[in-house]
Amino acid sequence: MSQAQQAAPPRRSGDTAVVLVLGLAAMVVSMMQTLVVPILGIIQNDLRATTADVSWVATATLLSAAVFTPLFGRFGDQHGKKPTLVGVLMVMVAGSVLAATTTSLTWLIVGRVMQGAATAIFPLALSILREEVRPERLHGAMALVSGTLAFGSGLALVGAGLLTRGSHPDYHRVFWLAVLLAVVALAGVLFVVPASRTKTGGRTDWLGALTLGALLVLILLPVSQGHQWGWASGRTLGAFAGAVVMGMVWVLVERRVAEPMVDLKMFVHPPVLFTNLAGLMLGFAMFTQFLGVSYLVQMPDRLIGYGFGASVLEASVVYLLPTALVSLLGAQVGGVLVRRLGARATLAVGACCGVLGFTWLSGAHDTTASVIGAGMIIGLAISFGYAAMPALIVAGVPSHQTGIANGINSISRSVGSAVASAVITSLLASKTVPVPQGVPALPAESQFTLSFVIAGAAFLLVVVIALLGLEPDRVPRAAEPSTAAEPPAAQGAEAESATAAV
Repeated sequence: MSQAQQAAPPRRSGDTAVVLVLGLAAMVVSMMQTLVVPILGIIQNDLRATTADVSWVATATLLSAAVFTPLFGRFGDQHGKKPTLVGVLMVMVAGSVLAATTTSLTWLIVGRVMQGAATAIFPLALSILREEVRPERLHGAMALVSGTLAFGSGLALVGAGLLTRGSHPDYHRVFWLAVLLAVVALAGVLFVVPASRTKTGGRTDWLGALTLGALLVLILLPVSQGHQWGWASGRTLGAFAGAVVMGMVWVLVERRVAEPMVDLKMFVHPPVLFTNLAGLMLGFAMFTQFLGVSYLVQMPDRLIGYGFGASVLEASVVYLLPTALVSLLGAQVGGVLVRRLGARATLAVGACCGVLGFTWLSGAHDTTASVIGAGMIIGLAISFGYAAMPALIVAGVPSHQTGIANGINSISRSVGSAVASAVITSLLASKTVPVPQGVPALPAESQFTLSFVIAGAAFLLVVVIALLGLEPDRVPRAAEPSTAAEPPAAQGAEAESATAAV
């Protein structure tokens, strides 16, 4: 009998504290992704780096997340979620301290690589919730933890703006903020999160992890650097070609390994496959809103006829923070909708809100009220989507695959964010308006409109995925885990039944 099938200890009663601590940890995860966006220019000036070199400060975290998230997600399923979560948080603390103390671009990038490992915290947190939270509260708990992702992304932008204001901005303060939050999250996990209830054991599929990591890097590297390299350059095309080859190698490896890191049957199982596609679109739309609005409101209206001439701090606090706050509050509503309507319907409702929000933003972004109002609707859409996706993933996989399945879903959102960054950067650079001599080239207003239209189309695809790709009768019943009182035989039967379904 495997460890995963042994009788679990009685379910804890203090699951509210567990949810709050895991929500804090997830918020820290999302902050690592956007923390450096407002300060890349400051880092470039302080370290006397080129634009191409400093872009690796953001890219390094993305690539690190792609490599380590599925590995740590699977490792947590096998060897215990809490010890894996503690280990990842310790790596993030060390990386944040390194980034906060170094004056070397190379070591700063190393610190960012270590921070990127934090992305694995989110799937580990969802795995712990599935074990520890009572079934009737599971959807709401997952929705709250998922909602902290969008909130954390916005909070990071606000924090970076506040900490670097003034005539002598210091980017090191931003990374000290990351250290403080990571230490608080680590302490919370150590003292509040209970020991892992189940472990599957088995060997770690290092070859599968290596080939999957190489595949994801070969996809994300040209997507994130294509604007610098040139989309038709040999490096960009070569990386995409290498991704195709590595994808075939990864499939061959996983089919031959006795205990693969990713069960390929799970990977193509419709609920999981379509949820990952939805995650890709949601990641794209969320980052488009954050990045597009941030750039738009900073455009000098007196010079080119549009924009608001906002500072980085104003862009974050006035225009982006309301979106983040609505995302956090909307997550609770999303959890209620998942319980009452099902995750499929919640995803569809949220995507419809996203279409509405980006339609508004595309047609009317000339007033502060319009930009904030449309952003709040988009924030609601994102929170509903984030509330629904964990329930869809949990419904589609057995409990011992929760970590790796949610890890892959996290990567799909990261890929979507990377694609959004590449698309927006390319669109804004492709068409500029005349400006006085000595002023940097500025994008035409139509390019912002086009970016928002594309993001609205991404949400429309999510509506199609939810209505045509997902089955409505799977979600409410299958998303609830078995209670701790079930005998070992029942747990084993449930796992076998779910595996057979996959």
